[in-house]
Amino acid sequence: MIQYLAVLGVGYVLGTKAGRKRYEQIVGTYRALTDNPATKSVIDAGRRKLADRVSPDPDPKMVQLTQIDAETTVVEPRRSESQ
Repeated sequence: MIQYLAVLGVGYVLGTKAGRKRYEQIVGTYRALTDNPATKSVIDAGRRKLADRVSPDPDPKMVQLTQIDAETTVVEPRRSESQ
């Protein structure tokens, strides 16, 4: 969401005729929003939630399937109980 707003802001700044004063105002507002601890916590929570949906188990346990020879074994991630 923040990146979307940042892109919109950049587009506006690049397309505006208002000049440096308007650019400084936009940058100041962006920094005030992103430096706010409450905003940072909301952004971090959103990132964690998204990461959990994309990859619920960041380090899946591996299961041995087949041993090819003394040095080579085929493994795959252990399936979760919900699958």
